[in-house]
Amino acid sequence: MNFVEELRWRGMIHDMMPGTEEELNKGMTSAYVGIDPTADSLHIGHLVGVMMLRHFQRAGHRPIALIGGATGMIGDPSMKSAERVLLDEETLRHNQNCIGKQLAKFLDFDSDAPNAAKLVNNYDWMKDYSFLGFIRDIGKHITVNYMMAKDSVKKRLSAESNTGLSFTEFSYQLLQGYDYLYLYRHEGCRLQMGGSDQWGNITTGTELIRRKDGGEAYALTCPLITKADGGKFGKTESGNIWLDPARTSPYAFYQFWLNVSDADAEKYIKIFTGLNQEEIAELARQQAEAPHLRPLQKRLAEEITVMVHSREAYEAAVEASEILFGRSTTEQLRKLDEATLLDVFAGVPQYHVERSKVADGITLVDLLADATDIFPSKGELRKTVKAGGVSLNKEKVADAEQTVTTTELLADRYLLAQKGKKNYYLIIVE
Repeated sequence: MNFVEELRWRGMIHDMMPGTEEELNKGMTSAYVGIDPTADSLHIGHLVGVMMLRHFQRAGHRPIALIGGATGMIGDPSMKSAERVLLDEETLRHNQNCIGKQLAKFLDFDSDAPNAAKLVNNYDWMKDYSFLGFIRDIGKHITVNYMMAKDSVKKRLSAESNTGLSFTEFSYQLLQGYDYLYLYRHEGCRLQMGGSDQWGNITTGTELIRRKDGGEAYALTCPLITKADGGKFGKTESGNIWLDPARTSPYAFYQFWLNVSDADAEKYIKIFTGLNQEEIAELARQQAEAPHLRPLQKRLAEEITVMVHSREAYEAAVEASEILFGRSTTEQLRKLDEATLLDVFAGVPQYHVERSKVADGITLVDLLADATDIFPSKGELRKTVKAGGVSLNKEKVADAEQTVTTTELLADRYLLAQKGKKNYYLIIVE
């Protein structure tokens, strides 16, 4: 597999330094991608870089994932309108451990293959580097004129930005450049990859390697991912889509990919899966013939949910998705954990009922027409029950006077009422 050709048909190349492809064709090469450890989980915005490393390893090369423990303490000014919050070492180490476990789902770190992936943290080589030593050894090789010409610096110094640029942030590209030099020397690293906003920082590294060691190093960037409607990729009303199931449930993760537009699905399936060109072309053909069946979105959601979580988590997410459309049972509903239950019914009307009312038993008619106003009157409720139009926890109600107790609660605090086929109501008992 030719790595550059693979990225090219997947739409994952924005800029590439001359000679990069020739260097990779010589044999196994090491390349790295930097990951900012400001949280203890990756989000889907990180996945483009991670997939580049995954394709790199599949092509027989050696990927290096660099956790920016040192640079994360400073903050990259690229694409940022303000300086970021600085983290302490304990937090950064915790974040690194969590991120490392997530990366292991995409990359082979543990085999004895010559191209086994490696995880490094730039804090390990920066923590004992004195300020005087750094500006003497590194700073004198890159001019201020060179650094000022970078887009990330120019944008922050432009008239539109009122925030200015601290010296701390200005020095960021020197630190990232030194990372590249360090990995060039100690890991034989010849390529750095990243998003297109990192081009300036990456080329500072190649320049430093040239000036310090007279060496050749290369740069390759991918486009920043956008949505067809111009919205920001990976952001929802509730924030980032995280890989950690405690932050974003597998159900919500699956739903994000399932609900992307047709145009985005065709782009994303190339970037975020390992499916080959023929498989994707066939899915695109099926989509063109029957767009309402959404084969691209379904396969995209399956591939990435299985990769990030597991086959079991994917199947549970599909099962949970069926609940809203009526094709499910009480047993399936009871299997949902609380987070997934709340995600599935996030958009339905919610009612709060005191636990004491349910603890002693409450009739369904009192629950749905008195303790809540799901039905405007008890008469209407009885009429709807007779017509078979009321369900509680996915079970048809035959008697409006049946007693509801805490034994019926889902996750020990929820009841799901249903009026007709599509009207759901979540009752929270507390």
